[in-house]
Amino acid sequence: MYQRTILWLLLAISFQPAKSQNEPGVSTIHYDFCGTPLHFSFNKESLQQSACTLSQQTVADFYIRVNASPYQSMIAALQAYKEKYHPDDWLFYQLIRKTAQIISPKSEDYTRYTMYKWFLLIKTGYDAYITVSGEKLLLYIRSDEEVYDIPVRVNDGRQYVCLNYHDYGAIDFTLLHFVQTTVPEASAKQVFSYKIKNLPSFSPQDYQEKDLHFTYYDNDYHFKVKLNPQLITLFNNYPTVDYASQLNIPLSQETYLSLIPLLKKNVKGMSVKKGVDYLMRFTRYAFLFEVDTKSFGTEKRLSPEQTLFFEQSDCEDRVALFFYLVKEIYNLPMIVLEYPKHVTIAVQFDKPKGKTIEYNGNKYSICEPTPQKEDLPIGKMLASLRKTHYQVVYQYSPQ
Repeated sequence: MYQRTILWLLLAISFQPAKSQNEPGVSTIHYDFCGTPLHFSFNKESLQQSACTLSQQTVADFYIRVNASPYQSMIAALQAYKEKYHPDDWLFYQLIRKTAQIISPKSEDYTRYTMYKWFLLIKTGYDAYITVSGEKLLLYIRSDEEVYDIPVRVNDGRQYVCLNYHDYGAIDFTLLHFVQTTVPEASAKQVFSYKIKNLPSFSPQDYQEKDLHFTYYDNDYHFKVKLNPQLITLFNNYPTVDYASQLNIPLSQETYLSLIPLLKKNVKGMSVKKGVDYLMRFTRYAFLFEVDTKSFGTEKRLSPEQTLFFEQSDCEDRVALFFYLVKEIYNLPMIVLEYPKHVTIAVQFDKPKGKTIEYNGNKYSICEPTPQKEDLPIGKMLASLRKTHYQVVYQYSPQ
């Protein structure tokens, strides 16, 4: 009965004429997202208030009221950006977050801000819902991928991942019971992906230069890498994902152009093994080491560009950067090895070198990209790992 009532209300709302853009209180909101200007018409008087007490009914009522307001210009701006730039889902969600922040700042009313995000996700086609418990509300979106350290729910065999768990720090789900609120929306079927295949075309003037240097066999190498702080903001709440998703996040264009051509120039004339050794030692010694729990307070798997940006990084982060550099410059087969307390990588050469790992009939040489007490060459692993069980968590085979 509850769902049927909501459906009839939404059908009635859909036949109401849209309000004129020339009505009093309507203004054009201009803002920038990763160097791209966006704008839409919005009437501040149509901004809905969240209820004092959260429940399934008050969340549904909020959706109905917003659905009856002149929201179409806002959705049109979001859809136009999506159709023109084809952002990955995580980046599009950052645009939705920014849009919700502009019309309903998080600091003013967190509940309203979160419910506007939910509304915008649904109206742009994503399968999303809200759960409530007391004064807490969690926003879930359908995703079929593996993510870690954040809540997931399974409904009718479909997995939903929480998008705003980080805002609460920690929730004891044994003490709090969250109930799900849904509204019928035929178009909201899109499954969310955390894979990042493309980064925005940031404006070149938004980049800053970072000095990197390391010594390779008594020769000093210096780099001025261009990095964009906006990218760090975009990935601020990016969850821990599987290795395939982490390792294949690309560099942004300006960062790529400031680093990769110079690395290619430096290894030109070297043998493949020596060139990979150069990249291994660059990854190992151009950055300070620190575990993520001390740097960020929690475990994170940084993308290659994040690893370049931060002063400190751990073994998983360096594996991601080294993997990217070897793939981009030499495109060699690689496997990622996960030990109980360490992650490293091995590369397949024409002729194996040193200690090898056999996997699927091929031999891979260990290339340790994380600084250790001893200076490990290609093909030599940590003595403490020689008899330790490992798991191959990712295999890369060039096409």
